[in-house]
Amino acid sequence: MTRFTIIVAIDAQNGIGIRNALPWRLPEDMAFFKKTTTGHAIVMGRKTFESIGRALPNRRNIVVTRNAGWQHEGVETAASLDAAAALIGEQEAFIIGGGQIYADAIGHAERLLITEIDKSFGCDAFFPAIDTQEWREVSRETHHSAANEFDFAFVTYQRK
Repeated sequence: MTRFTIIVAIDAQNGIGIRNALPWRLPEDMAFFKKTTTGHAIVMGRKTFESIGRALPNRRNIVVTRNAGWQHEGVETAASLDAAAALIGEQEAFIIGGGQIYADAIGHAERLLITEIDKSFGCDAFFPAIDTQEWREVSRETHHSAANEFDFAFVTYQRK
């Protein structure tokens, strides 16, 4: 069975994006994302893929889409999260967005890697609320971005 880990950056209101784009630039988070996901399968929705614009290197890129004819170089497609899991098999895979994929995947994930940004950005896409009855925080590293003038934390949650 595929071991799903969700990786996401959220603002103070659980926001993840505005008009299909990240509303912040946080190099520390991008470096964490790259280091964590390199060498693994990443699963995303079509809109998230299109916002990135290309397959991410050194990762197995899987796009979940209902459009059976959609394709892109360097990308595998799956009609659902379950179909993506069937492609991946017995490995860890990272769910990287967007909002609908996160909502679908949170019930299947074993771990959440969340960059919590201590600022609101007026987002129009959101990450689901974390149910503390299902998840327990196991680590937290707090940081300050001098360039952005906000605090952020890398937080890991494990399913109870």
